[in-house]
Amino acid sequence: MTLGGDAYQRTRLRRLRRAELPVDAVELARYLIGKVVIHDVAAGRLSGRIVETEAYPIGDPAGHAYSGKTPRNGSLFLTRGHAYVYFVYGSSFMLNVTSEVRGVGGGVLLRAIEPLEGIDLMQRSRAVTRLTDLARGPGRLAEAMQVNLEQDGLDLCAAGPLWLAAATQKARAIGKSARIGLTRNVARQWRFYERGNPYVSGPKKLRE
Repeated sequence: MTLGGDAYQRTRLRRLRRAELPVDAVELARYLIGKVVIHDVAAGRLSGRIVETEAYPIGDPAGHAYSGKTPRNGSLFLTRGHAYVYFVYGSSFMLNVTSEVRGVGGGVLLRAIEPLEGIDLMQRSRAVTRLTDLARGPGRLAEAMQVNLEQDGLDLCAAGPLWLAAATQKARAIGKSARIGLTRNVARQWRFYERGNPYVSGPKKLRE
């Protein structure tokens, strides 16, 4: 299913323009399914199709913006299309895309990608070889893509090492469900995923 290695043509990637991004976390979470996230590192290019997202919109008590702007979450209040990276559980980084106008907090968590380029680098970063285990889940995704706090605040629509690209192939049907692992505002169906894709995280009933 993956187009990794020599079969994937880098020239097919087109950087997303900010004007293409919806100004709304829920709409953006759905829109990003099938788009590509790229990180150009010293050793090469890492890229993957986004196959699972979660929205954390304005006023969501489960979102980091709920209590207002702080030194930790400042990047979440940048205009849509910026990276918001945070560290959680003492072990994992999480990569988010901001979704609102400047000064308003809201974002989309990237939960899983289908690896395209730099698979060997991802395997070394993750110390695993099974493709479906490389970036299935937000912590694994950030580790595979070599994302950490150094990328927090980067503009994903501008020239730079971490960026978003238009879809290279049509996405399958998009499913939605409640978000995973939350204790607040749990009923909202703000998780989106490509149905039937083996790289989507969560239990089987949340992948079909």
